[in-house]
Amino acid sequence: METVTKRGCAECQGKQYVLLRAADRATARLCSCARSCRHCQGTGYLYAEREETFSAKVGARTYETLAPCVCRLLRQRVERYSDARIPGVLAHASFDNFRAFNEAQHGAKQAATHFAHSYRKNTPIKGFILSGPVGTGKTHLLGAALGHLILEAGVQARYVEISLLYATIRRGFQEGKSGGEIIGPLSEVEVLAIDELGKGRGSPFELETLDELIARRYNAGRTTLFGTNYSLEPQRAAAPATFKGYRPAEDTKLNAPRELELLRERVGERIYSRLCEMCDFLSLPPETPDQRRTKQELMDRPTPRAVS
Repeated sequence: METVTKRGCAECQGKQYVLLRAADRATARLCSCARSCRHCQGTGYLYAEREETFSAKVGARTYETLAPCVCRLLRQRVERYSDARIPGVLAHASFDNFRAFNEAQHGAKQAATHFAHSYRKNTPIKGFILSGPVGTGKTHLLGAALGHLILEAGVQARYVEISLLYATIRRGFQEGKSGGEIIGPLSEVEVLAIDELGKGRGSPFELETLDELIARRYNAGRTTLFGTNYSLEPQRAAAPATFKGYRPAEDTKLNAPRELELLRERVGERIYSRLCEMCDFLSLPPETPDQRRTKQELMDRPTPRAVS
């Protein structure tokens, strides 16, 4: 989209929109510098010349038609961002302010950036699924990707946390709604980000809901992104050789490595098989630091006293 850049605007730095946190949701609004359009004077449309050839005998003819102004397209993108239900904490999440602490995080950032910048509207491509420990930036990258797709490429996109989706459907049952009524719009949106994949009790209701949503999107060939705390490994690694000598039970428990749960065990073979076709797999190692804890520990660290 061609935009009128206003680099001198201190409020939006030339983007013509401002991102805000409204309670638990991220929203956007037009910047004050973009509310009066010098191209269409606020009508939202412009006359544009169009050339068509209706017959070889008559030849090409040029005529005027009404076309949406860039300001109208910008308003549409701002509205779509506010409707995407991106978490409020991610209102300012971008690829530029994502901090990578290891090579795996740097690679995940590059992959998510490449996906967002190479996506073309109404041209679905393979999505990605990002696995890693809590607090390692998975949701940040999902939010950054959706923000770019909506605001810069005009793509219709949505974010949903899977446990909240289950809760929404359960409330819908009490109001006389079916699960399909709630899943339907999520099935049709062009790009959907499903966060916390695998979370829940693994009940038949949860697995059936997840299976229906992914099946609909898989069958329609729609692009889907995922975030999960569970391992993407196809199977558990072989257990290390045990120590043959005597070792107290308490010592064994303390020194035993914590096994990561596998995503395929959480969602089942049918869903996992479809994920393999729908997404590129990106994994962050277990030792990746929790950014929230790291930030809090730095804040709690006492300030060193000056030596006189």
